[in-house]
Amino acid sequence: MPHHERNPVQLIAEHVVVEEGLEQHYEVLKELGDCHASLGNFDRARHCYEEARVLAPEKPGPAVGLGVVELQAGNLDAADRAFRAAADLDPACAEAYGGLAMVRQHRGRHAEAFDLYMACLDKDADNLVALLGLFQTSCQMGSFARVIRYLETYLDRHPGDTSVLYCLATLQARDGALEAARRSLETILALEPGSAEAADLLRDVRRRMRPAAQEAVRL
Repeated sequence: MPHHERNPVQLIAEHVVVEEGLEQHYEVLKELGDCHASLGNFDRARHCYEEARVLAPEKPGPAVGLGVVELQAGNLDAADRAFRAAADLDPACAEAYGGLAMVRQHRGRHAEAFDLYMACLDKDADNLVALLGLFQTSCQMGSFARVIRYLETYLDRHPGDTSVLYCLATLQARDGALEAARRSLETILALEPGSAEAADLLRDVRRRMRPAAQEAVRL
């Protein structure tokens, strides 16, 4: 049937089929890129992400993927450009800010990384990579209070995540909140009785609490 003889409903249906086909092709390329990146096949991952970006130039996903590949390959400048491109495409893209934070962290610019991890978590409070990155930078900077709040917020939704709970206990102990650290560590050991690192930290916390308890008895 000639194009001019097709009715509007048929033209709309054909357009939807084409759009759905492009979307499926984009998703396949994006997933292939992620798979190759996880296996360390960086050239193949780059190729998939570049093709996906041609199909959907408005989406930040391929740029984020490219940023991850360049970061893993140690190309920090290229990674920074890719994550910036993703953030420009979608200012609400949490992964873009998390990637920018990781680049800063690799460069030893901990204060900048800290702020970018915070921006990532403001967009996605469940972003575990950003949460653990924030924990690492806070330990390097000696800044604990703001991070503790984010960890507690995450644990309100994921109470069984012992890795994050251990991070929280570590910061609580470093911040002098020994009773809170003790409770966190005892919760970890109730969930994972064989956790040697939690048991070691709990012994240290109890040792530090002992002088305060003895002083209270004397009073």
